[in-house]
Amino acid sequence: MKVSITEALEKLDQAHGQLFAKVMEHGTMSVEIYRPKKHDPQTPHKQDELYVVISGNGVFLNGEERTTFKPGDVLFVKAGVKHRFENFTDDFMTWVIFF
Repeated sequence: MKVSITEALEKLDQAHGQLFAKVMEHGTMSVEIYRPKKHDPQTPHKQDELYVVISGNGVFLNGEERTTFKPGDVLFVKAGVKHRFENFTDDFMTWVIFF
């Protein structure tokens, strides 16, 4: 399986205003592209997840910890933990891998 950023963005554009689009799945694993605008409204998820930052930078809240992020960074969040992106640039987008 393979998906490019271009293909993922096309799928996201077809999602009519959604902030994310699922682009791949196998078993309990799924991959989404996520592109919030100005505010990240996430709530905790039932699966562990990895974020691989595609573009943009900002601050990531993971539980009680805040850290900066930039393109190429990989961020891990345990299932059920409060998390969100804050103070991110307008060009921010990331892969999200749930497992």
